[in-house]
Amino acid sequence: MMTKADKQFDIEQIRLVADLRIMHSKVHELFEVVSVLKRGHEENFIRKYADHAMLEKDIQRVDEIYLWFIRLKEEGLKLRKK
Repeated sequence: MMTKADKQFDIEQIRLVADLRIMHSKVHELFEVVSVLKRGHEENFIRKYADHAMLEKDIQRVDEIYLWFIRLKEEGLKLRKK
């Protein structure tokens, strides 16, 4: 049986939960901004008017984030199978 003390988070757990909430908010925000761009503008115009160096850097960063999410997803699938 869990006691009240078992339910308390330590400072690292609190920080992790806070960081995850910020991440969820920022992922949602990025998704919404990209959705507006995709709905309102053709890709060739986005490429034409973008800061090309910054766009490439953004793409690289999103790729890195995507790969990290894939690893998290794969670990979650492994845990479900157990």
